[in-house]
Amino acid sequence: IKTALKFAQARLSPPTYAQIASEAALETPQSYFDDVKEEYVGRRNLLIEELEKIEGIKVGRPQGAFYCIAELPITDADDFAQWLLEDFRLNNETVMVAPAAGFYASEGHGKNQIRIAYVLDKDNLKRAVHILKEALKSYIA
Repeated sequence: IKTALKFAQARLSPPTYAQIASEAALETPQSYFDDVKEEYVGRRNLLIEELEKIEGIKVGRPQGAFYCIAELPITDADDFAQWLLEDFRLNNETVMVAPAAGFYASEGHGKNQIRIAYVLDKDNLKRAVHILKEALKSYIA
């Protein structure tokens, strides 16, 4: 019964910090949200344009998230992501990507896909895609 009560209480009222954040959001001018949206749309478009320049990559255009799923010309995104972190450097830099298989409910989906968040500024996003391009060349070779 204690557990059921906790679930009921959680549904009745959000935590205090969430209430404070919600109030602040209501008081924030719409122009702030418009600017943030415009920035993220620009980042998304840049990321997709740069990824589409790389031979063998297929990428969809997300509508509401701040990440995209890219299909790579590889067979195992888990292995590739680990290799990127442990073994690959371009001018002493690498990139971190998330294997996409963990974001699918169906077994076997996303095995050759990665999830890329576009939370970096545009210059760093462009550099990250360049590193990814060079990493793919090296990994496939």
